[in-house]
Amino acid sequence: MKVITATIAHLDQLAPLFDEYRQFYKKQSDLVGARSFLEARFLKEESTIFLVLDDNNEALGFTQLYPNFSSVSMKRDYILNDLFVTAAARGKGVGKALLLRAQEFSSKENAKGIMLETAFDNPAQHLYEKLGWKKDVEVFYYAWEVEK
Repeated sequence: MKVITATIAHLDQLAPLFDEYRQFYKKQSDLVGARSFLEARFLKEESTIFLVLDDNNEALGFTQLYPNFSSVSMKRDYILNDLFVTAAARGKGVGKALLLRAQEFSSKENAKGIMLETAFDNPAQHLYEKLGWKKDVEVFYYAWEVEK
C-alpha cells in the first residue's frame, strides 16, 4: 500500500472512487460529473488529493484537502472535505494512512492545521481522536445555502 499525491493523470482511478463516495452520501451516481469536478480542481489547482494504491496500483481510498486561511493566526489551514475508503479496504489502515499523509502535508506546508466535519455517529471519530484530532466543543458550526 502506498499513498501518493494524485495528479490529473490519476483521474481514471480517482473518478470512480469519488463517484462511490458521493453515492455513500445518498447522491445519484454521476461518473462523468465526478470526473469533470475533479478535473476542474486539478486544472485550477484548488485542492490537494491523496490517493492510496495497493501493490497492483488499484485505488483503495482518497482524501481531498481544500486550502483555507485563518485571519487570526495569519496562516493557511486546510479543510479535509472528503475521505473515502472502498468497502473492501476498510479496516486495513487505509483511512489512517490518508489522515497521516494529510497531517504530514499540513505540517510541511507550515499550515495552522486541518479541519473536518463529520456525522455524530461516524465511527471514524475514534481514529481521528487516536491520531490527535480534537473535537471542537467551544464553537457552533453554522451553514447557509443558496436556495435552489
